[in-house]
Amino acid sequence: MGVAASIAIYKACEIVRRLQDESFSVTVVMTEEAKELIRPVVFQSLSGNRVYGSLFGDPDVWEIEHVSLAEKCDLILVAPATANIIGKIAGGICDDLLTCLICATRRPVVICPAMNESMYRNAIVQENIRKLKSHGYKFVEPIKGRLACGKVGMGCLAEVETIVKEVKRIL
Repeated sequence: MGVAASIAIYKACEIVRRLQDESFSVTVVMTEEAKELIRPVVFQSLSGNRVYGSLFGDPDVWEIEHVSLAEKCDLILVAPATANIIGKIAGGICDDLLTCLICATRRPVVICPAMNESMYRNAIVQENIRKLKSHGYKFVEPIKGRLACGKVGMGCLAEVETIVKEVKRIL
């Protein structure tokens, strides 16, 4: 499960729990920015697995982590997915562990956007989403709700149950 830096990151904790309730093993890969919002130890405690986040960290054993993780997983779920991470994936930019992992995988990738409505409706963000969909990436669309700015609009992370249901459907 990839976790990017969105205020909706708190819902990622519940997604980990719900996936475990469905007997899925979850390994979390966080962007460096996401670590500014929630410490990796939270996801480690929830998942019971090591949390990955640094492209050039000191490995416990020698392996190319993004390739190794890409081969071990059955699916990559990115929740929450920011405009930034969506843009990097669409552009083939691999400058962190999560984007390298996604580029290296042959498994299904499910992206769950979470951002301000203005950002979500931005023409370039929508073009990036269409591009990724055309390449087989799956999306769980955001919903209307109270955004971090205090306004109500489209861009809230989909309901946890909806995301878990989509993962189960694909797997």
